[in-house]
Amino acid sequence: MSEAFFLLPETRGVLSLTGEDRAAYLQGLITNDTAKLSTERALYAAFLTPQGKYLHDFSIAVLNAAGEERYLLDVEASRRADLLKRLSMYRLRSKVALADASADWVVAILYGATVLDTLGLPAEPGATKVFGNGIVFTDPRLAALGARAFLPRAEAAAWLSDAGLKQGELDAYDHLRLELGVPESGRDLIPDKSILLESGFDELNAIDWQKGCYMGQELTARTKYRGLVRKRLLPVKIDGATPQAGTPVMAGDKDIGEIRSHSTDGSIGIAMLRLEALGALRQGGTVTLQAGEATLTPLLPDWVQLPEAESATG
Repeated sequence: MSEAFFLLPETRGVLSLTGEDRAAYLQGLITNDTAKLSTERALYAAFLTPQGKYLHDFSIAVLNAAGEERYLLDVEASRRADLLKRLSMYRLRSKVALADASADWVVAILYGATVLDTLGLPAEPGATKVFGNGIVFTDPRLAALGARAFLPRAEAAAWLSDAGLKQGELDAYDHLRLELGVPESGRDLIPDKSILLESGFDELNAIDWQKGCYMGQELTARTKYRGLVRKRLLPVKIDGATPQAGTPVMAGDKDIGEIRSHSTDGSIGIAMLRLEALGALRQGGTVTLQAGEATLTPLLPDWVQLPEAESATG
């Protein structure tokens, strides 16, 4: 039985970037390498403050329409104007054009046990193919999340239904994302505060360590190579009264983190936790924490790579 679903959430927006300098222009601003972008490969990347703190994250794919290539960015809809403004500040003499394309294009979130097979996509993050009058790609963060698509707004639902996908539920996708421990902008990631390596961006394919300079690179590199990661976003199983975002997480009488978000049913969430409290988890054991009236059990998804214990507590 097919288990392939689609969402067309208004929480996602689309920015368009055209012009012959688009790759070089974006290369100096984002954490990933635009040389890897092609009509066959999408990327995940972040835009940082000069001090290396998180500001925006997005997927980027290449659309070839009428012989002209453009980049389409899958962004947080409520903050797309801020990203567009910040990117435009650095355009200078570059031959690029930036625009909010959300009126004409839509981001489709595609998930379910058979969604990649249904779409004919490999389980390779970022793998991209033409789909209708748009493009579809395996989620460049983690194939287990499913896929994304950029489609003309007026045609999106019809194309997806014809391809064998059913209308899904946002709560179901959100539960999957939380179980996998993948952070979401607007909920788990805090602008001007979050640090990429505490938020899983390295393992989620957002950072290229061999590319040239980009804004915020120095702090990001220092955090990695000096072993400065002390905290980490992780999924947590929740038992008891659902704690609200921002609720302190306690290990005994010690404050070791906070809740960032949780599922609608309150059974799973994501929390920022100090690694020093997770010794047993590293060894395959169980750690029990408290957040308000709830008991939390941190989980360790197979894609997460925690730093060595001595680095995390140094």
